[in-house]
Amino acid sequence: MIDLAEFARANGVRYFMISYTDLFGGQRAKLVPAQAIADMAVEGAGFAGFATWLDLTPAHADLMAVPDPSSVIQLPWKPEVAWVAATATMEGKLVDQAPRNVLKRLIAEAAKEGLRIKTGVEPEFFLLSADGKEVSDPHDTAVKPCYDQNALMRRYDVIAEICDYMLALGWEAYQNDHEDATGQFEMNWKYDDALRTADKHSFFKFMVRTIAEKHGLRATFMPKPFKGLTGSGCHAHISVWDLDGKRNAFTDGEKELGLSDRGRCFLGGIMRHASALAAITNPTVNSYKRINAPRTVSGATWAPNTVTWTGNNRTHMVRVPGPGRFELRLPDGAANPYLLQAVIIAAGLDGCRTEADPGPRHDIDMYREGHTVQGAPRLPLNLLDALRDYDRDETLKAMMGEEFSRAFVKLKTEEWNAYCSHFSEWERDNTLDI
Repeated sequence: MIDLAEFARANGVRYFMISYTDLFGGQRAKLVPAQAIADMAVEGAGFAGFATWLDLTPAHADLMAVPDPSSVIQLPWKPEVAWVAATATMEGKLVDQAPRNVLKRLIAEAAKEGLRIKTGVEPEFFLLSADGKEVSDPHDTAVKPCYDQNALMRRYDVIAEICDYMLALGWEAYQNDHEDATGQFEMNWKYDDALRTADKHSFFKFMVRTIAEKHGLRATFMPKPFKGLTGSGCHAHISVWDLDGKRNAFTDGEKELGLSDRGRCFLGGIMRHASALAAITNPTVNSYKRINAPRTVSGATWAPNTVTWTGNNRTHMVRVPGPGRFELRLPDGAANPYLLQAVIIAAGLDGCRTEADPGPRHDIDMYREGHTVQGAPRLPLNLLDALRDYDRDETLKAMMGEEFSRAFVKLKTEEWNAYCSHFSEWERDNTLDI
């Protein structure tokens, strides 16, 4: 166990950012001087939970964010500060609706069944002008801009700085590219245990936004910031191992696509709960502009809209690109890093427990021939449909935790209602003269 006070002395850290993530993915922190970290490491930093997106009231006791020393990351661009993820507690008890707590509980559930979940994420993001209104590079205008090397190199200073930091942190970053929309990028690092991946994902979003601002730009993980352009996904690669991490429990060379019976059942759980888990993997009003989008300028949305799976084919919700793992292509850039991992584990564990069948494999181009698939559910058309699907899925709600589920559905429904009360320019354009 890392002693944070000793970590500060050994590494020249003056301040710690004690951070927790709320239900909407908001990253909340207090800046604590190193001289006070010993007490904070025991008691936690105090927050008014009602002031963030949690289902609490002003009358609730302080939410205490107790730093988890195993998560500490020294900011490479400001080494005198270290970020540390926290466990949310209140009056000595865990806050069950807090996303990181939800994930830790599900990891423990998986461990009871001898399973160790390892995941990787592929977060896509846009680099915009400082005001967020347009793509930052005026020369990035190609119809098919994916992997455009000139556009990539015009943003070399930003991308290389972020990648250098990931390498320095030991994340084993291995590639960076310009994605399928103008102004869009993706950066990849090695998969890890689910909690470690979630902590890194949370820190990555903070780091990307910070470095973009340093360069006079604005980074956004918004799923669909521009009409007609490909949206930002956050594909998740999933494998399950024995507890010692030495044997991949998803691998069986004798089975279809090298996916073991247990792997098929885990996949079956994802397929069974797909429409409900979309509320968490695609948690904003804007999310459904991505997964239900018409064809983009580049020719494809690269996002699913139907619950299907396949081999190495990017037009389906799940693909199995090789033995021992699969890729869930449903999540988008707005996904809460902790809830994303939690809902994958929840659905997969239920699939393993019930020996769920993932259904038939489809190898067609879903963008051209999807209409020929019979019996595959469509993904929700909007956030309200997704929330209703989640609220009806009693099994998934119980797996995620009743307190969390109540809070999530309540606050997200309020968000939907606020959206519905908003008057848009579309309404004026289409109904002013009716």
